Amino acid sequence: MSKNKDYYEVLGVKRDAADDEIKKAYRKLARKYHPDLNPGDKTAEEQFKLLQDAYDVLSNAEDRKLYDQYGENWRAVKAGAGAPPPPGYEGYGGAGRSTRGAGGGPAGGGAGGFNFDDFDFSRFRTTGTSPGGFDIFEEMFGGGYGRGRATRSGRGRDIEAEFETSLEEAHRGGRRTLQMQTSEACPTCGGTGVNNGKVCETCGGSGEVIRPKTIEVNIPAGARDGSTIRVPGQGGVGSNGSEPGDLYLHIRLRPHPVFTVKGDDLETELSIAPWEAVLGAKVEAPTIDGKVELTIPAGAKSGQRLRLRGQGLNKRKDGRGDEYVRLKIVVPKDVSPEERRLYEELKRVSRFQPRS
Repeated sequence: MSKNKDYYEVLGVKRDAADDEIKKAYRKLARKYHPDLNPGDKTAEEQFKLLQDAYDVLSNAEDRKLYDQYGENWRAVKAGAGAPPPPGYEGYGGAGRSTRGAGGGPAGGGAGGFNFDDFDFSRFRTTGTSPGGFDIFEEMFGGGYGRGRATRSGRGRDIEAEFETSLEEAHRGGRRTLQMQTSEACPTCGGTGVNNGKVCETCGGSGEVIRPKTIEVNIPAGARDGSTIRVPGQGGVGSNGSEPGDLYLHIRLRPHPVFTVKGDDLETELSIAPWEAVLGAKVEAPTIDGKVELTIPAGAKSGQRLRLRGQGLNKRKDGRGDEYVRLKIVVPKDVSPEERRLYEELKRVSRFQPRS
């Protein structure tokens, strides 16, 4: 997202907007700019990405508070770098050496070392031990996450993170590339924090240094909101050559502009014309895999639900859920003289009594 873009302006809401207003605004605009509804439209695709970025932040109470306070620098503050330092400050944004910023955490690695465009690591928890005797992620994120307990002596900490993904990706599965900064035992002091009887200058006594790392994560088809993906060996570094901990990724599904998730099933709303409801019709209906033909029965009612069998979400084992299409009869706002004449004629000859 461009640094010059204001999250509130992107969603078209006021700065004191309630959570429900933010969600409603996102769903309305996301439906308008969704790539599936604007095939080949690069402008709509970019606007959709902006909407997702804005919603990811403003729907999270902690992130929104930081954004309101620090603006475009909120990610660096959240990562533990504190308030933005003055120009020329050597420790801010540097690579390699884990220099501490004003907030007490490592200032290196940019916005906490994570690619926030792909993942929202808004809530980290760690368990186990760390070779330098301190919690590297507590240092990075300013504390408040708890140290947990060691699962076995020397083993690295297990790291838990939450990230958002789209409904389509959770449904189909696939591989995602995750760029992050990980801690490693300091090569100068061997993880002890002390070199030649003094505090190690390389790691500042922490016993660890931050290094960039790219890993691939497999999202299984049929993942659900709250599902957990375990990535073995990608957690905290172990001490004295012990095995590292594991990375646990907790999935949070981003609200979809078209579908609502109900277990394995999907629900959506479809607008139809009055004559389609009266006479019946064959219309296109959206599914998560594309559009299909749906038969509207004659005499359909507004609010009536039609089932598309097997058009729901993939299940983790076998099969799929269903999709339920809720009909909504809409009337034209503007009618031509000929249409008005026909409606007047219908009014004259019809015996229908809607309030009888």
